[in-house]
Amino acid sequence: MGRMSNPVPTAVILHQLLSPGCIQLELTSTTREAVLEELVAHIPQLAARPEARHKLLQALLEREHLHSTGIGDGIALPHAREALADVVDEPVLVFGRHAGGIAYNAVDGKPVRLFFLLLAPSITQHLAMLARISRLLRNEALRKALLAAATPAEVIAHLRDAEARM
Repeated sequence: MGRMSNPVPTAVILHQLLSPGCIQLELTSTTREAVLEELVAHIPQLAARPEARHKLLQALLEREHLHSTGIGDGIALPHAREALADVVDEPVLVFGRHAGGIAYNAVDGKPVRLFFLLLAPSITQHLAMLARISRLLRNEALRKALLAAATPAEVIAHLRDAEARM
């Protein structure tokens, strides 16, 4: 309860934001727009809120039209341009993996296989999540482990281990 009184968390712990329900190891979409829809569908907090899902999807698409969130090395970090306090009241992280990869207009032109959708109610949390996941994914061993993970629990364990080494 003490954390709620502090509006600025000291650190965002990414693996704690993931649950098996927020992990999709077999994305089937073939376009950037469809994969965003598929990722948004894995946010449990929005399951019964179609208007919030629609608002988030529109914000994600607007961000992609401005500049791709495909950061290279087969990774995309879909996120809105700003915090969405009216969509969620706590940070959300969704992980998706696509076996063959999809064209995503990434900075290196390569197909994207690993997706981390980030969503936060405050700009501070939003930026902290982006910075932390960007730093973690520089580690090639982590990227390979995420590509090989057989279960959602393994994805969470790989992130936990990588964060412990930061």
